[in-house]
Amino acid sequence: MTGHHPKGSHGHRDASPGRHHGPGNTPHAHGHGDGDGDGHGGAHGAARGHGDGKVHGDGNGHGDGNGHDRGHSRRARIRHRASHLLTPHGHESADKVDAAMETSREGMRTLWLSLAALGLTTVIQALVVALSGSVALLGDTVHNAADALTALPLGVAFVLGRRAANRRYPYGYGRAEDLAGIVIVITIAASAALAAYESIDRLLHPREITHLWAVAAAAVTGFVGNEWVARYRIRTGRRIGSAALVADGLHARTDGFTSLAVLLGAGGAAIGWGAADAVVGLLITLAILAVLKDAAREVFRRLMDSVDPRLIEAAEEALHRVEGVRDTGQVRMRWIGHALRAEADIVVDPHLTVVQAHRLSVAAEHALIHAVPRLTAATVHTDHVPDGDADPHALLAHHAPS
Repeated sequence: MTGHHPKGSHGHRDASPGRHHGPGNTPHAHGHGDGDGDGHGGAHGAARGHGDGKVHGDGNGHGDGNGHDRGHSRRARIRHRASHLLTPHGHESADKVDAAMETSREGMRTLWLSLAALGLTTVIQALVVALSGSVALLGDTVHNAADALTALPLGVAFVLGRRAANRRYPYGYGRAEDLAGIVIVITIAASAALAAYESIDRLLHPREITHLWAVAAAAVTGFVGNEWVARYRIRTGRRIGSAALVADGLHARTDGFTSLAVLLGAGGAAIGWGAADAVVGLLITLAILAVLKDAAREVFRRLMDSVDPRLIEAAEEALHRVEGVRDTGQVRMRWIGHALRAEADIVVDPHLTVVQAHRLSVAAEHALIHAVPRLTAATVHTDHVPDGDADPHALLAHHAPS
């Protein structure tokens, strides 16, 4: 970045819906975000853009228009179109909306199916608890019920995430998933506390367990139900980029293993070890605390805008491969729901025209979206290599943090 501060970014940003970039209008608002348009295939000035109905206003298009293609060689155009055919990625705004809606629908479908599976498992186990009096099975049942109920805050988050961005929430409502993640962590902690209380109480006040065969059958049912839900939630969460759903899947997986622990407790009681049920209940509590740690770490990282460093490296490598980019400066990313947004600084030749620098910025954004999975928009700022003794950022010097 040659030590320069950003100088008013090239606007690959999502602005308020309906904003058009034309003469006398607001700053440039261009992004591969959610909205209506024809994307690369048409002219940006005819309400066809990458973002929320936001257009360049200059009549230039990536594909069939005369703007960005002007100056591109015929071979470059053919190579560009071939890359889209071989690597479909849907830059079109309508495709972005459909993709976002589809991930939310997929998340909702996962939640409702897992809610039904865990609800049925909980009902079966609750009946056996009432019949047998097993405190270990009670802890497992409470944990399963809590896990099933976490579908509710996640469902609300997915529904909120579908709402369009506005002036008060210009990035949309995707962060509602992070709030749902907090609710899930609190729920896991509460179920651990309840399981610990019941197990300690049973150690202090022993009680005979009956119908051990039913307890064993309920334990196996709990394991099968939870493992199915865990695999389904984790697979979907990773596919759509939802940390909260992955955390919920980890929660379900722990429930499955605690169900097997109940089976051990029933076996201990069958051979005459009276404290087996309570001891297994305490072991279940420890297992819940372990998954609490993992889930809390995952949600905390998302709340703190943590991303995989390999994504930053992939973005920097992609920018360096763009013809005309001399160097890169700071590259930042953050999750908003299950989509990524990026900001990147690139260093270009100081003698480029505004049109040429803009074309290069678009190419840089295009490269980022190809290189980084789940990236939906990027703000690309163009800086230039030093040209003479004047500091192009001198006006910002007194704003720099001390």
